[in-house]
Amino acid sequence: MSWKPPPASAERLRAKLDDEFETVAKPQGLRRTSDARREQEAKSGEAPDQWSRSSEAGNARSGRRAAAAAAGDGPDADGQSARKGPSLKMRAVGYLSRREHAREELARKLAAHAEDPAEVEAVLDALEKEGWLSTERFAQSLVHRRASRQGAARIVQELRQHGVDDNQVAELREQLRATEYDRALEVWKKRFSAKPEDRAAYAKQARFLASRGFAHDVIRRILGEGGDED
Repeated sequence: MSWKPPPASAERLRAKLDDEFETVAKPQGLRRTSDARREQEAKSGEAPDQWSRSSEAGNARSGRRAAAAAAGDGPDADGQSARKGPSLKMRAVGYLSRREHAREELARKLAAHAEDPAEVEAVLDALEKEGWLSTERFAQSLVHRRASRQGAARIVQELRQHGVDDNQVAELREQLRATEYDRALEVWKKRFSAKPEDRAAYAKQARFLASRGFAHDVIRRILGEGGDED
């Protein structure tokens, strides 16, 4: 039997099937290649965009370091670490928020955190101007806290140790002396139940009141004149 060429319709059908095969095969090949790449990346433990994210994180860290250096929180140009912690003024405000301070007392506390004494004086001047710091207010506060337990002599001594002005000390001493007897009597009542019956008891009670800073004339008024009796 002699070979006969296929009809034209059969040729067209074959060409159409070839075209459809190529259309289907190409995406499948692409998918297989993409799957293989993802499997390889999974085995290496690295996501496709890991390098880009690492680069962005590095840039962010560099930006933060630059900002910290500009604010004085990071290393300076010589590579030395800048002084850390709150500023002198913030430290001072922290002390003053807890209780009143005299200027000299606050200066002593700040000196440990300052490189230059002039820096401390500038902070204290600013605090006095703004009303945060007042030695006069400190003196009134100290008297208020001590008066119920101590005599004028001891309170005056503490005021002077804190550098309170002599004129204010003299004024406060007069106020304390005016109430010395009543305050000493209350302190004595809290400690002793009765007046001394002999010389030893008298000496003990007198020493106690004197140690609190009460005047000797006030002590004699409270304990009586029986100290020399047996």
